[in-house]
Amino acid sequence: MNLASIPTIETRRLSLRGPEPQDYPDFKATFASYRSRFMGGPLNAYEAWMLYAAEIGHWEIRGFGMWMIRDRATDETYGMAGGWQPARWPEREIAWIIWPDKAGKGYALEATHAVRGYFYRNGWETAVSYIDPKNLDSIRLAERLGARKDPEAATIDGNDAVYRHPAPRALENSQLAHGIEMEIGHYADPLFKPKGWAID
Repeated sequence: MNLASIPTIETRRLSLRGPEPQDYPDFKATFASYRSRFMGGPLNAYEAWMLYAAEIGHWEIRGFGMWMIRDRATDETYGMAGGWQPARWPEREIAWIIWPDKAGKGYALEATHAVRGYFYRNGWETAVSYIDPKNLDSIRLAERLGARKDPEAATIDGNDAVYRHPAPRALENSQLAHGIEMEIGHYADPLFKPKGWAID
């Protein structure tokens, strides 16, 4: 699948589109920052470039990949979310990253809920998220999406925790799905001010 044929996913606040060359500076800055420490970073300029090239090439090789998360109103980018299965990944993963200054506004929840729904409507019967056990923000987000730690699943290198997402039939019209939609609705409300620790 080439870049021109990557589908666009629209949500309440977001437009998810394929990665483009002009998105690279935000990607590079994020992966050079401390925020990328649980995803193999921080990376130098060459490593960030190679990873971004892999993000684009992944669509061509696998037929799925990561979308750029954009604001529907302003077209500003907030991060990435989508499917990921490079070499050595035992299963197809739902992954995400939010730019450091955009965290805590529910963008990752809204985007990952949308991309999971897209993949499930297009034949995926299961999905996992590989998470560093010290990455508490991502673990909390995976759990809010209904994912649960799967101790029987193969890991990438033995140092990651595998969180198994609910199967499509378990998620469809479920209380969990309605709860996620309700939480996304809260974040979309301009008067909503979440309390406590900021999570994506």
